[in-house]
Amino acid sequence: MTVPLPTTQFTPLVRTGFSDPAAWEALRTVVETPNEYEFLAHVDYVDDPAYRDLPPERILELTPDGHPIVIVADDAALGSAEMPLLVIDLRAERGRTVRVIAERLWSIENNLSISNMDFAEFAGAAGEDGIFRGF
Repeated sequence: MTVPLPTTQFTPLVRTGFSDPAAWEALRTVVETPNEYEFLAHVDYVDDPAYRDLPPERILELTPDGHPIVIVADDAALGSAEMPLLVIDLRAERGRTVRVIAERLWSIENNLSISNMDFAEFAGAAGEDGIFRGF
């Protein structure tokens, strides 16, 4: 049985993909690098093999209340140059997902954390492949 995700100060970014440690480190570097206006995502990493390969539905069940989203670094994100992280809505459309390239994670995380925008706005701006790359 998998334990619930820990309570975090910032938005949880859960690692479920463990096949490529170098890709995980590269993703962290991108997430921690501010954009040209000094914006960056405020996340707490949940890096525990206990969450290896968990599907989004299970992550949703294990996430405590308190944040508008949970972010997942799965094998799909870690296996692509754009690093399209899976973002799961925890509020209005609980369970709805969209992918966001790591370079733009700050946009969705910042705006949803302060209720400046709705999840649907980002999901609606995603490309045909379901990935948000910016407005």
